[in-house]
Formats: sequence, C-alpha cells, structure tokens
Amino acid sequence: MIIYRSPKEIEKIQKSCELVAKTVQYLIPMVEPGVSTAALDRAAEAYIRHGGGVPAFKGYRGFPATLCTSINAEVVHGIPSKTRKLKDGDIIGIDCGAIVDGYYGDHAVTISVGNISEAGKTLLDITREALEIGIMQAKVGNRLSDISHAIQSYGESHGYGVVKAFVGHGIGTALHEDPQVPNFGPPGRGPRLREGMVLALEPMLNVGTADVSILSDNWTVVTADGELSAHFEHTVAVSEDGGIVLSQL
Repeated sequence: MIIYRSPKEIEKIQKSCELVAKTVQYLIPMVEPGVSTAALDRAAEAYIRHGGGVPAFKGYRGFPATLCTSINAEVVHGIPSKTRKLKDGDIIGIDCGAIVDGYYGDHAVTISVGNISEAGKTLLDITREALEIGIMQAKVGNRLSDISHAIQSYGESHGYGVVKAFVGHGIGTALHEDPQVPNFGPPGRGPRLREGMVLALEPMLNVGTADVSILSDNWTVVTADGELSAHFEHTVAVSEDGGIVLSQL
C-alpha cells in the first residue's frame, strides 16, 4: 500500500534527509588512502547521534553498521571493517540512513579515492546523471515505470549494465515502503505518480554485466564479473515539476 504523505510529514522526512546529507558531506574529506571503512562508520554514527538522529541501517534486519560501504566491484550493502582500508584508485559507495522523530532519510553517493581511472570517472558521472534523469520523471501524472525506464535507457545507452536485482523504494515512517522503484522496465506502467509520494531513487550501474551475486556475509552484493559498480541515491518528493530532492543541502 502506497502512503501519501502530508506536507508536514514531508518536512519531517526532509529533516532526516538533511541530517543524512550533512553526514555524507562530513565523511567525504575523510575518504582517502589508508582509512578503514570502520573509521568512516564510527564517524557517521557519532555525527548522526550528535545531530539528534538514530542510524537507520544499524540493526535493520541484522545489519551491523551505520553505513553501507561498497568498494569497486561491490554494488551495495558492503559491511564496514577495521581491516578494509581504502587504496588510491578505489571507488567507494557510501550509503547512509537516519531516523529523526520517527521519519527516515536515505542517501548514497559513490566517490573516488585519490586518483581513479578514466573508466571509473565516467562510471560515476553517468550513474549520477542517471539518478538526475530519474528524478526529473518523478512528477505528478507520470507512471512509476517512467522513472525506471529513464534510468535504464540512460545507463544502457552508455554501455553499462543496469542492476535489476535491487531497486529503489518508498520511504517515510519505515525505511522501505511501497512502491518498489525498479531501475529498469518499459514506460507507462505502474501506479500514477501523485503529490505526497516520497521515493528513494537509487540507480546502480555496472561497467560490465548487470548480474550480481551476494557474498558469504549474506549482505555484500558484488558484480558477477568483478567489474566496477557505482550507486547514487536521493530521497525525493513527487511534484508537478519533477522530483523535489529532500536529501541535499
């Protein structure tokens, strides 16, 4: 069941989203060679709690950390580790969520560590742009799959594999609400978009195949062929003019 949020509720979701966005911006200068993903995770949890929030991911379905930190061929849901240290040339997806006053915010970026390859730079640019194009379709009167189709078309037009096994989602008083928002599919399908819908849009693009697998930790999703993957996410409110991004400063 899709829950349509009032303007006051959307303000509360935005408050959570802004804390998440501030947390991610706080972390970005720390992302450098030699830093462990566990150190990033500790910093994120402290920042969220100091800001009056609670980490949304920690304990969610047993997930052990505040952040998902996904490096290189890891697509999403990488678990922070004291022994996993960033190296020059890596790319790292940082996915962060917070709860403030009972409402959730969710946001992810993929960023470079030191000097990355041209292939990595292009992947990050196109994945970010795919998210922006999806956000433009989050407008009143469109169908849900218009978002999905726009993301898939853009990603595949640049030769990337668009991950189908994991999708975006509604968000509000739970981290994952209806509807699911795939990053693929034909246009003109699914529910009509209306004001009050709040969606977390999150394209995941791979340099090679769209196929993925899950590691033995039962969380970390990796590309099936070991090629690079990138992930960007914003929480957006549907409006007449396209998605209003709640998770930016």
